[in-house]
Amino acid sequence: MGRALKILFTTSELYPLVKTGGLADVAQGLTEALHELGTDVRLCLPAYRSVLDKLAPPHQLAQFHIEGCRFPVRLLLTRLPGEDLPLYLVDIPEYFDRVGGPYGTAEGDDWPDNPARFAAFCRVCAALAQGRLDPDWQPEVVHSNDWQTALVPALLALEPRRPACVFTIHNLAYQGRFPAETFSRLALPAPLWAPDGLEFYGDLSFIKGGLLFADWLTTVSPTYAQEIQTPQFGYGLDPILRWRRERLVGILNGVDYRQWDPRRDPFIPAHYGPDDLSGKAKDKAALCRQFHLEGDPESPVAAFIGRLVEQKGVDLILDALPTLLEAGLRLVILGTGDAGLEQRVRRAAEAHPGRVAAHLGYSEPLAHLMEAGADLFLMPSRFEPCGLNQIYSLRYGTVPVVHRTGGLADSVVDATEATLAHGSATGFQFHPATPEALIEAVSRALILYPHRQRWQTLMQQGMRQDFSWQRAAAHYLALYRRALGG
Repeated sequence: MGRALKILFTTSELYPLVKTGGLADVAQGLTEALHELGTDVRLCLPAYRSVLDKLAPPHQLAQFHIEGCRFPVRLLLTRLPGEDLPLYLVDIPEYFDRVGGPYGTAEGDDWPDNPARFAAFCRVCAALAQGRLDPDWQPEVVHSNDWQTALVPALLALEPRRPACVFTIHNLAYQGRFPAETFSRLALPAPLWAPDGLEFYGDLSFIKGGLLFADWLTTVSPTYAQEIQTPQFGYGLDPILRWRRERLVGILNGVDYRQWDPRRDPFIPAHYGPDDLSGKAKDKAALCRQFHLEGDPESPVAAFIGRLVEQKGVDLILDALPTLLEAGLRLVILGTGDAGLEQRVRRAAEAHPGRVAAHLGYSEPLAHLMEAGADLFLMPSRFEPCGLNQIYSLRYGTVPVVHRTGGLADSVVDATEATLAHGSATGFQFHPATPEALIEAVSRALILYPHRQRWQTLMQQGMRQDFSWQRAAAHYLALYRRALGG
């Protein structure tokens, strides 16, 4: 047995302590899987008030000051609840001990001092990575994520000796871009202010620190790794990503099958699996009762779960709705978001009682019931770096209908005559992101649906796919060793 590889995973979110999106799930799922593979992986997270409220009092490792921050800093050490994973907390009460989310107020406004908050966090992570704060531990690899920790590779690049750096882009639309004067106000090292540094069209770009200075870049699906090298998805950073394409790898996110598996899901009335699908009909009946859906119990039910925003393409579903309802489909929607889209969803449910139903908000029990009870899952995202619900749907035998983009393209095999005959089909893809293309894909699904044996084979093929974190972690571990030159 070789020596355990020492990895520091820096993140601004971590499930179940603080979550706004998929980064929190990655931070938990990937690090747990890396730990199971025998690595010495540790996490570093800001000591938000909501995090400290959920933990036993942590141990103080160090108290100190850092450049660019006028407040004292404490580094705390604890463990992730329920797991044997060491967790460092960067405690700067003036920055992190406040009511609201990790990035903004309860009303949804960004904290105006976000640049200072996350620059300070990055400086502490860099010092920890250099072995200056924990006398008993120093990582060989630092894995940073999204703009909030993107300054870590940039700061470490100025060190004569440093760990290997890996940086993951979870969604390039969020870049940490601020006015130029922010750079001086944060007292960042002068050499970093350059076009081949953090300067971006006259502004300060946090994410450039990761894109330019990490040894390897990853993103959350192979297709998204290609897409972000184009002007359409690159948000002005595509020239950098094309320049670094030899160091850019797409690794599809995993999912936690302990939470999402119809064989043991505590939120659904009947359990089932690929070898016995009988429980799914009971879950469908429960879903129809829950949402007061009417009509032939055998007629198909489609589900949509997600933020009601343009990116997720719910407007495509609403534009296609008259045709889909005419074809016999029933629809359930769960989500919240843009006020205009919420109003359109509400009106659709009111106009088609018994055929269209919606819950404007989020409910974990309802999300599980919808995954188990629906026949089809609609995911028409205009772009989707990875996506999770299509992967959950596969495990639940709820056939996904997805726009061919990002992780959706990488996780769903389109049901063509060839893939159906071969037995590799798992769902339906469409392109471009238009109501007409969505209708065409749903129509293909509805043509196949009455052929019960062929439909069940399609369901079972999806249910047997492996998108576990263990699979993804093995790819990351190989990349870490590559970054170390071994």
